[in-house]
Amino acid sequence: MTTRAQRDDAPRAQRADARRNRDRLVQVAAAAFARDGIDTSLEDIARTAGVGIGTLYRHFPNRDALLEAVFRHNVDDIASQADELLETLPGDQALAEWMNRFVRYVSTKKGLANHLKSVVSHDAEIFAYSHAKMDSVMQRLVEAAQRDGSIRTDIDHRDVLKGLSGVCMMSDVPGWQDQACRVSSLLMDGLRYGVSAAPAKQRHSA
Repeated sequence: MTTRAQRDDAPRAQRADARRNRDRLVQVAAAAFARDGIDTSLEDIARTAGVGIGTLYRHFPNRDALLEAVFRHNVDDIASQADELLETLPGDQALAEWMNRFVRYVSTKKGLANHLKSVVSHDAEIFAYSHAKMDSVMQRLVEAAQRDGSIRTDIDHRDVLKGLSGVCMMSDVPGWQDQACRVSSLLMDGLRYGVSAAPAKQRHSA
């Protein structure tokens, strides 16, 4: 005999399975779009994720819905890397490494972002979410570096974010990513300019 508790457990198990399927589809799609472009086969994505195409369409009614989910996933991923860097590196090194990773991130996601901008308004929630997330990440990184004395205190994190965004707008020609990383390093040199070497020595001797 099936008890009420068992009946209640069944929908919860289905919801958990659905969440896992959705997460798996987003992860597989993120890799596929980065590797093969945003027009890659949705059937191939579903097959690689181990689900049927019907399951994909239940979660994402069209390609643009999947692209938006992947974009949000990518934003969350690059944002989470800031916390990991701050736990293991001095502030200025964490900031410099994250900035380089952000350049690489933009280089592989530019087509996705450009497509979304062509199908949704520039003030759409997904872009507001992305801008707020990046602003928060940059604020944490800059303030951490300022607290440990490794970068100047007379700069605002929004200025750094604007400068980094400008770096990422460089022409999409062969080798632009390496050049962008070099320019990002020049930006870091400016942030460190005039800072006493004493705090850094104290950090490394601690």
